[in-house]
Amino acid sequence: MNVTLLLSLAGRVPPPPDLPPGPPPPRPDAGPLGERLDTWARSRGLVLGDPTASALGRARCDRLAARLFPVAPLGRVELAARWLVWAFALDDALDTAPLGDSATAVHDLYENLLTALRRDRPRPGAQPLETALVELWQQTAPGFSRVWRHRFVQHMQEHQVGCAEEAVNRRVGKTPSPAGYPGLRRRASAPFLYDLVEPTLGIELPPRLPLTPGWKALVEGTADLVAWSNDVVSHREEAARGDTHNHVAVLGAAHGLTAGPSLDAVAGRIAARAEEVTAAVKAVHGSLDRLGFSAAEQADIARIMKVVRDAPRAHLEWLWESGRYRTAQRTVAQHVPEPHVPEPHVPEQHVPERHEPGQYEPEQYEPEQYDGLLSVSLSRVD
Repeated sequence: MNVTLLLSLAGRVPPPPDLPPGPPPPRPDAGPLGERLDTWARSRGLVLGDPTASALGRARCDRLAARLFPVAPLGRVELAARWLVWAFALDDALDTAPLGDSATAVHDLYENLLTALRRDRPRPGAQPLETALVELWQQTAPGFSRVWRHRFVQHMQEHQVGCAEEAVNRRVGKTPSPAGYPGLRRRASAPFLYDLVEPTLGIELPPRLPLTPGWKALVEGTADLVAWSNDVVSHREEAARGDTHNHVAVLGAAHGLTAGPSLDAVAGRIAARAEEVTAAVKAVHGSLDRLGFSAAEQADIARIMKVVRDAPRAHLEWLWESGRYRTAQRTVAQHVPEPHVPEPHVPEQHVPERHEPGQYEPEQYEPEQYDGLLSVSLSRVD
């Protein structure tokens, strides 16, 4: 994916006049998934009360799963959607009190989760996150190697470390540095979700491939594109609650910028990262023969790699239709062949006042200005 434009914020950068009204619909057989997923999430205690009253209830994880896996068997897509609901429920718990500013609480929660995975059963009276995790694991792991299971658990442990570090930062009021933020954001963004591509497709990567520099660059770059685009959408909500674990806030604090110029800077970083992901895709393709993978293995790798490389676009299209972030109403995706990212034009009278480093202040906008907040034009990797 090459991002060619990211931002249409409160009229600062007008969206192209020919933007379509929205992304194409997901796979046509995915219609019943939404109701079934809502029923499952409520019955497992992950969504309580009116689903429209919570960010998780409005998320439409069925649509995200359908966009991520346009050709996988529908039953496996539904399982992937349940994993997404669980991951968002975990994320919401880890971002807010009592876990949001307590590394000890994060580690305690994760100790229960990982112990339940090892025992293949939840504790008596366990909380919904624990019981749902065991259920999902029992439906996912059978048929997959110990190598894959170890990789999944290892990525859960990385998530634990990242979320605990964020909790410490919130406790002491620390904003991550621009250099340290990408790695922290990657760890705290549920890296185990990328391992679920394999069971959803019903195939497994050759054990050597995830250890290669090319594959690591592809997955890490893709994770950055997804996370940083999400930061653009969610930064206002997070700034309102004082959470600086957002790329917009990080660059704003480091360089003394208000939200507008910082959003522009994040868009530029997204564009540059997309070019690096394109290079990683080519590097992986070019390494398969040299690494001695068979034709059958290469075919499986290509199927998995297509889902990974297309994930940022699927995520952006989902952001357009999801209600998870009400302050950012729409994200529109369209094909644009030109990979150049123009410098956004900001009229002189609209240049926000600069602040001293560390004094990031989110700009204030009226609610109606967030209609059409974010328009995204991008193109697929060939």
